Amino acid sequence: MEDKNKDFKEQNIVIQNREKAVVTGVEDIHSFDDELVIVQTDLGILTIKGENLKMNKLNLENNELIIEGRTSAIAYSDAAQNKKQGIMNKLFK
Repeated sequence: MEDKNKDFKEQNIVIQNREKAVVTGVEDIHSFDDELVIVQTDLGILTIKGENLKMNKLNLENNELIIEGRTSAIAYSDAAQNKKQGIMNKLFK
């Protein structure tokens, strides 16, 4: 029997009282400031919006990120879709 989930990667996001976010499965940081964090994860690009955001811990060996500050929104976007849109936008500028 073939394992259909062998390429599946696990990711967790734990938000504690909207003041602390622990994200696993982090591969890279695209952007970070006190209002917006954009990270590449195993499951796509993750955007975290908030106020007074601070990177408390980044461990790329363990693929873990801890952010402190007031979280107002979290959203995923598909990395492949963003690459396609980026190429098309460059062509038609």
